[in-house]
Amino acid sequence: MDNKTAKDQLDIVIKKARVHFYKPIQIAEILYRDRIEGDIDLGDLETYRTPSRKWRDAISLRFIGRISTSSARYQDDLFNANATPPIVLSQLGKINRDSSGVVEAYIYTALRNRLSQMSSGLSIVLQSDSNSFTLRNFIDSFTRDPGLSRSVDKIFEIVVYALFSTLLEVLDVKIGVRIENINNTVLSEFSDFTEKVLGLSEDTPELYQAAKVYRVGVTNAADRGLDMWANFGVAIQIKHISLTPTTIEDISSAISADRIIIVCKESEKDILVSVLQQFGSANRIQSVITENELDAWYEKALRGQSSELIGNKILQRLANEIKVEFPSTTSEFDDFFKERGYDRLSFVDF
Repeated sequence: MDNKTAKDQLDIVIKKARVHFYKPIQIAEILYRDRIEGDIDLGDLETYRTPSRKWRDAISLRFIGRISTSSARYQDDLFNANATPPIVLSQLGKINRDSSGVVEAYIYTALRNRLSQMSSGLSIVLQSDSNSFTLRNFIDSFTRDPGLSRSVDKIFEIVVYALFSTLLEVLDVKIGVRIENINNTVLSEFSDFTEKVLGLSEDTPELYQAAKVYRVGVTNAADRGLDMWANFGVAIQIKHISLTPTTIEDISSAISADRIIIVCKESEKDILVSVLQQFGSANRIQSVITENELDAWYEKALRGQSSELIGNKILQRLANEIKVEFPSTTSEFDDFFKERGYDRLSFVDF
């Protein structure tokens, strides 16, 4: 295999990577291990398939603040023939060893650029106020950028969370649990259970708390799974990507909650409802919220009658969640490049 073919394969993985960059980081750490320790054989996948996940996680924790929780099968897609199989890694390894880590530096430069693009999204929020911020323009700033378009689901999730959590807080919504029959023999026998699991007893048969929504956060956008959940009994699936019958079936089958709220693009609503009816799951769907409805709610929150109460809270929460999701700074990358010696390379292309 020649250098150009190997680089083209790497570029495919980088281009497809979502903003957390797990797969490119794993490639970089495999190549780093090969260059520095020399205790793996790039032509033999089994010498690095599993341990390379730990090498990747150490770096992703440093820059992203989280690790991949995708299935092992999904993670191993990295080594498929259409990505970076051993033959490609072997060629990249040769280039990397001969040039003091240039392939590693190339990958981490791409990661730094990707995260700096996310920082520009944060800047939009921080530089806006309730009069100037528009949800449509904010989301469009990600969909227009090829490097960020595959991560728009994560941004959409943050947008939904900021709105839902702020409105629940401002509305001061309370939810509660109650034991209907406090004279029940079962209650007497299992009083320790009700106290430890429910926080209830014969003396305290009712309990109320603030209604909240939570981001699962660790769910990979490519996996089936839950995006948000609420302590008042609903599961929330957020899909800004184009839906297919398979995607919709996944939404239906992967979540066991009795009540599901789905947030999607306006153009996807009809196919969503139609396919869910075919699967017999429509009765579990509490509501389908479209991007247009979110846009209208944001407009009211930022510039409506209650905007003084809500507007700044939503923007602050939006900014905070972006910071949590993408915590890296330029100085952290500078330190890392010095540690690895990438800063001494005259160029990071090959």
